[in-house]
Amino acid sequence: MAARGTGRRRLAPALLLAALLLGGCATQTAALRSAPPPGVASRLELPATPFFAQERYQCGPAALAMALGAAGIAVVPDTLVPQVYLPGREGSLQVEMLAAARRNGALGVTIAPRLDALLAELQAGHPVLVLQNLSLPIFPRWHYAVVTGYDLAQGDIVLHSGTTEHMVMAMSTFEHTWARSGYWAMVALAPGQLPVTSDKPAVLDALVAWERNGKPDAVRQSYAAADRRWPGELGLLLGLGNTAYAAGDRAGAADAFRRATQAHPDSAPAFNNLAFVLSELGDYGAARTAATRALALGGPFRAEAQATLETIERAERQRQ
Repeated sequence: MAARGTGRRRLAPALLLAALLLGGCATQTAALRSAPPPGVASRLELPATPFFAQERYQCGPAALAMALGAAGIAVVPDTLVPQVYLPGREGSLQVEMLAAARRNGALGVTIAPRLDALLAELQAGHPVLVLQNLSLPIFPRWHYAVVTGYDLAQGDIVLHSGTTEHMVMAMSTFEHTWARSGYWAMVALAPGQLPVTSDKPAVLDALVAWERNGKPDAVRQSYAAADRRWPGELGLLLGLGNTAYAAGDRAGAADAFRRATQAHPDSAPAFNNLAFVLSELGDYGAARTAATRALALGGPFRAEAQATLETIERAERQRQ
């Protein structure tokens, strides 16, 4: 458990007024405090999380810079402004926040929309970037902040928010403001790290999106971590093979694609990819066998498999 800061700065009066207007019951807070999840510390803070004061309307770049900094990726908010800030909306959209995290070398992925999931990510050492509405639904005041700690006994959440480092907010108030965004939250993680609460589809979607513009070696590390958590998943094995190939590791790519064919013998893409890589490695016999299998499986990949088989046969003739 990390030590807490000496000061306990409470929510500013203007925000307190908005919080009082929210009303309703903080049901997740009440459940957590009455029956804390097993293995979750009663109090925790991540003091190494960097802090950047948030300028007017630009809380998105500042919050993302803090999350990336905690992942070991040093970037200042000004660098992120053109990537996430939309002047016409005077703010940042969630999809842009996720994309910018990946563009800057981190796995940006949403976490489960629950307070216990947020605490579990903090327990794993992952600061959580959250979207709040600090006003009412009819007059929203959207705001990004980074959750860095909590105290279940006191009923507090600790945030880097606005111009305040180590802001202490009542957990029930936080729950109300967070609920207005549908409990939207994300983490930005270093290559090879995974969120502890995101499900397999969310992680796979994030990895596929990151693969489009991320550095192959970095994305490959996270695919490998996901493959260890969910062994035999076709999408993960194909992604692992694709990123190994893009990183120049043909043998590693062949191994991943071979595992995909073994776990999913009806996957034409797995056989086709394996055939293509084996051909480049000069193993034409095994490549032809894999391509023939992909062709026999048919479906939308039939034309691609036919092209792969013809490429292999040409390469064989040229070597003779």
